[in-house]
Amino acid sequence: MSDSTKIESDVVVTIKNDFISFQDDFFKSLEKAQKSTNTIKNYKTDLNCFNNFLIEKSKNTLIHDFNPINVEEYALYLDNKYPSSNSRRRRVQTLRIFFDFLLNNNVFKENPIKKITPSPKFLDIPRPTPLPHIITLWNHLFNEGQTNDLFQSLLSYRNLVIFILVYSGGLKVSELSLLKKEHLFLGKNPRVMVIPPKRDPYTIPLHPLFNLIHEKYVKLFSRVQKETNSNNFYDRFEEEFKEVLFNANHYRILAGGISPRGLEIIFEELRKKLKIELTPKSLRQSCIFKWIHLKYPESQIKEWMGVAPSYSLKTYYELAEKHLYNESFMDHVSLS
Repeated sequence: MSDSTKIESDVVVTIKNDFISFQDDFFKSLEKAQKSTNTIKNYKTDLNCFNNFLIEKSKNTLIHDFNPINVEEYALYLDNKYPSSNSRRRRVQTLRIFFDFLLNNNVFKENPIKKITPSPKFLDIPRPTPLPHIITLWNHLFNEGQTNDLFQSLLSYRNLVIFILVYSGGLKVSELSLLKKEHLFLGKNPRVMVIPPKRDPYTIPLHPLFNLIHEKYVKLFSRVQKETNSNNFYDRFEEEFKEVLFNANHYRILAGGISPRGLEIIFEELRKKLKIELTPKSLRQSCIFKWIHLKYPESQIKEWMGVAPSYSLKTYYELAEKHLYNESFMDHVSLS
């Protein structure tokens, strides 16, 4: 083996023994946080780019020796490798998140990646679900909920709960997946509480119909529980699970709560079945336009979105007249 080959081999071994071990812990933390499979896959791809940089440059790859000079070299490496500023930005952001993980676990005292100047970000133009498609979705879920098939009716009302929490409350799938029963405040002016990991909790108003939909949802769940063998999952659900939602196939409940990916699958199935433009993100963007038309203060909208005060809503306001949304189709509903 030549000296150069041995050096390269030693670098690869060092990465596997040091850097990769921390990455494995990072990926496990993402799984524990119920990040989607695609999100974790993308993080792995982005960190592999950094691993390849270390190998190609034969860098000392012990994490504790990573320094500002290495940061500058990686920034240059990305500039030369990726013509797209968004591609560079994504890889820097992933590495920044990884080093935040190391920081929280006392491996580093500060995040060195914050020294990389991010590439300019192209505006992500909102593409909300069209209002006619939203009404189609609402009518489908509501009508499906009136079926004599008890379990199908329960699933439909669960999906109606999800619908209102996204279209009326603007919740993201990551927030829905963590939502507990104690976070709902029912009554004359129902609200939902969101508890960000690094900010104070805040509440968001919901359409008054949420009271009736949620009440029907709970009653259906109780009926399913009573009509099912007392030794199965349903009895344990009320005792062990505090989540608002549950994961299920078309025949039985599988677990309390729904992962972000599980929520995305629900939307995918509805999109294909109804042939409408629908994702959790697009429905949430429709909610943001609705808030604008309801003339909520910009600072209030930003809080409900969970973004920093410096976040720009300029694109939303510029497109507001093009995207008109309301909740009038939900105003006159009677539940038997």
